[in-house]
Amino acid sequence: MTDKIYSFLGLATKARKLISGDETCERALKGPDVSLVIVADDASQNTKKKFTDACKFRSIEIRIYGKKDQLGKFTGKNIRSVVAILDKGFSKRLMEMIDCSVNNGCGGENID
Repeated sequence: MTDKIYSFLGLATKARKLISGDETCERALKGPDVSLVIVADDASQNTKKKFTDACKFRSIEIRIYGKKDQLGKFTGKNIRSVVAILDKGFSKRLMEMIDCSVNNGCGGENID
């Protein structure tokens, strides 16, 4: 599933529906376009907190997922701690994929 998620991020990049980098994503959060932010699991605690707080304040979905080098590789950039998705369709599908990956499967297997 992990490879599919990274490949889907690459697809979003090619469709020009993904932006990356701390400063670029932080600026974009102030506008109406961002529908999902993904912060790398190995990003600094400061970065995670900054984006978690900003997304919570603006009611934007956020997921902590992946590694910085992989986020960069699959988006055609160097190491990236943060990416933002600018399309609701891509965002919805990525959230489903990430949530399934994190929960080790989908389909109601985990009962809370």
